[in-house]
Amino acid sequence: MTLIDWLIVLFYLVATMGVGLYLSRKGSKNLAEFFVSGRSLPWWLAGTSMAATTFSIDTPLYITGVVGNRGIAGNWEWWTFGISHIIMVYIFARMWRRSEVITDAELTEIRYGGDMAAVLRGVKAFIFAVPMNCIGIGYAMLAMVKVVDALGIWQNLGIDAGENSLKLLSVIGVSIFVLIYAGLAGLWGVVATDFFQFFLALFGAILVAFFAVGSVGGIHELVRQVPLVSDKDILSLLPLTFGGEGNAFIQFSQTAGITASTFLAYIAIQWWSWRRSDGGGEFVQRFAAAKNETEAEKAAWLFNIMHYVIRTWPWILVALAALVLYPDLQDKELGYPKLMLDFLPPAMLGLVVASLIAAFMSTVSTSINWGASFITNDLYLRFIKPSATQTELVFIGRLSSVLVTAIGAIAAFLASDVATVFRLVIAIGTGSGLVLVLRWFWWRVNAAAELTAIIGSFVIGSVTSLVPALTIADFGLRLMFITASVTLLWVIALFATKPETETTLNEFYRRVRPGGPGWKKQRASTGLEPAQNLSLDLQRVAAGILLLFGFLLTTGGFLLLQPAIGWISLIVGVGGWMWLRQLNKSNALLMPRPGSDLE
Repeated sequence: MTLIDWLIVLFYLVATMGVGLYLSRKGSKNLAEFFVSGRSLPWWLAGTSMAATTFSIDTPLYITGVVGNRGIAGNWEWWTFGISHIIMVYIFARMWRRSEVITDAELTEIRYGGDMAAVLRGVKAFIFAVPMNCIGIGYAMLAMVKVVDALGIWQNLGIDAGENSLKLLSVIGVSIFVLIYAGLAGLWGVVATDFFQFFLALFGAILVAFFAVGSVGGIHELVRQVPLVSDKDILSLLPLTFGGEGNAFIQFSQTAGITASTFLAYIAIQWWSWRRSDGGGEFVQRFAAAKNETEAEKAAWLFNIMHYVIRTWPWILVALAALVLYPDLQDKELGYPKLMLDFLPPAMLGLVVASLIAAFMSTVSTSINWGASFITNDLYLRFIKPSATQTELVFIGRLSSVLVTAIGAIAAFLASDVATVFRLVIAIGTGSGLVLVLRWFWWRVNAAAELTAIIGSFVIGSVTSLVPALTIADFGLRLMFITASVTLLWVIALFATKPETETTLNEFYRRVRPGGPGWKKQRASTGLEPAQNLSLDLQRVAAGILLLFGFLLTTGGFLLLQPAIGWISLIVGVGGWMWLRQLNKSNALLMPRPGSDLE
């Protein structure tokens, strides 16, 4: 890196620090300001923040590794989460906003009652805040460490030590920096910086893609050379063949980079079985922080477009270029930073490095704030000191931020591969998704069932991923086994224990007012109609899925010179958009929108 590159990076770091310190006064007011921004976020800021949260420095490295090792079709590992994210738009975003919680663990004592609900809240807060969240922070930090190492930052500063020592220095350095504004400013600091960080990170990704494709000789040359460097069907957007031998028109590709069982697990199981199937996690903070229910829904749609349609393809283009330019690179994830060093001119390199730091900080700051919210709101305030003052709670929130960051740093130091850790995060959170969805729509789901699902998914996911003798190597089969095992456990727990009391169920229904047939008795008891038309919303989900994936594959099809897929996907996407428009008109005629002045 040249002097101009260092100056650009330094300017960005100082500006970010300044924002964090300035907003620290706003975040210090009370717990709601620190963790949900006083429930006053506009949709465009909440949605962009959600997109920035899922765009970390690990993401382009992870996708470079996925494409290099498993082809473009390997991206269905995360693309299928788009199904649950569309469901989040139309089914869950408004209900989360109506619940007015600070964390999703807090919902447990609204939905359930008694000692079991309190135990569930404490266990869920701990598991989500510490092991699950800190492992996620760890793989983001690991990616940052890889970039720091690839750029030779410590060597440029005159520090020459062993590999582990440099890794330790990198982990400590990035941890201290991100804590300064995430730990001081709370969610206000996170979302304010997220807005600028997202667009800087996106611009950086487009820059890298432009220079990477140009270094190969253009998109036509890239598409020509990719099949020559691998025996896998790297360019296939779907691991399927059409019109093959035999009676089946559609068959699984024998040269696909992922197995049939893995692809089927992604499509049929993963999106509803994971722990965020109801839109939980860091997104709950954004929904809770939105001005109203309509703003929460619009924020969710903005996130989906940004996350899946727009920024997917710059990463994939870089991954393809890295495969062509560095075919013998053992760690495929390092192809991204190598391309930056080898082909970006001065100033551009500094801008892209700053964009990667922005991506890293947007994700890790959110994870730190989210984990600290569990520790503060669901452990300290709920179980240790219910009488704590708002000033004390903000202090505990900042102290928790330090704790979460430190544990994440340890995870980063011990890990070595971003994609492997990403799969571990998915595995330990798989299996509980169905009960998390059903608790919103079926009165019979109780705290014992959810507690069993949360603990079961964490234990079985860990064992089948980390214990050598019990590890299930095929990721698709592993997800199927975890889902089946956890589902069996929580169903047994559900029917072996008593349902929640009528008082608890009525209070939950009165607050959230979900639709569907599962709350008939509560509707009669409270005299309140549901605040959603579930049948219509499910149709909107179907239309939204067609729209999202249609335009996702349209972009890829035309970009990678696969016009047949491009045109078919465009027809699907436009059809989904037209259907959705018609449904939205029907919704406006049938019932007032929840949260509107007409309700």
